[in-house]
Amino acid sequence: MKKTEAGRTNNVAAAKTLAEALPYLQRYDGATIVIKFGGNAMGDAEHLRNFARDVVLVKQCGIQPIVVHGGGPMINEMLDRLGIHSEFIEGKRVTDENVVEVVEMILSGRVNKRIVQAINSQGGKAVGLSGKDANLMICEKDIKTVDREGKLIGIDLGFVGKPSKINPDILNQFLETDLIPVVAPVGMGLNGETFNVNGDTAAGAIAAAMKAERFLLLTDVSGVRDADGDQLTRLTAEDVRALTRSGVISGGMIPKTQTALDALAGGVKAVVILDGRTPHAVLLELLTEHGAGTLISES
Repeated sequence: MKKTEAGRTNNVAAAKTLAEALPYLQRYDGATIVIKFGGNAMGDAEHLRNFARDVVLVKQCGIQPIVVHGGGPMINEMLDRLGIHSEFIEGKRVTDENVVEVVEMILSGRVNKRIVQAINSQGGKAVGLSGKDANLMICEKDIKTVDREGKLIGIDLGFVGKPSKINPDILNQFLETDLIPVVAPVGMGLNGETFNVNGDTAAGAIAAAMKAERFLLLTDVSGVRDADGDQLTRLTAEDVRALTRSGVISGGMIPKTQTALDALAGGVKAVVILDGRTPHAVLLELLTEHGAGTLISES
């Protein structure tokens, strides 16, 4: 495992010149990059503009980005406005029929189109989708299993799903054009149900199905840290397991690193956890030597 180098700066001033970036452009030429856009960066206009500008530039450089987004804070805001109560069990929202209607409205509508509009305003050609379009994401019910006094209990979360099958045909068609797909994490069940899917989980499943060269998880933290609080720039899958067993990786970082491990097992070359609030984080990660977050690979 490798720590952050002293003196490393995570801002756009650290970006390489075009000549220095050329090897990185060549490395990713034609490669598929799945980007999970979430966290507080989604709610900040400047962060959103920077992200959209990065995505457009990446596409113009011959890299094929697929954006998958979340939207939890926006869902919470609308539920509060409508007076609909919603609770969480171990980080997952219990989703009944009323809640799932709001989830789909916000994710597939307001949030998705806001990101599409931002990318288009920067000169790109984004197209909004949800996991229901062209059967992109088929889901099964996610039954949360918890340990209560030594007993495993299955808790029905309602219309919360986990991807059981990803059909990447529609995404492959977009990647042959100048269009940039933006996917809302709403899936469909075998009986036509609408399922709310965790954004990280949906993005990881799509990255695996697309055999992505990179899966970028944009969050509100700069990456994985060691026991002393220093950022780690590179980890193997076994490093992640060891840090989790020892308790160094804990809390909200556990589901993100588990998503990373699942994506690697599905065929993704490498996963990067990075802070989406860092200006031009996507470009820094793809086009500079040291990147902008924690890169996780099989070896």
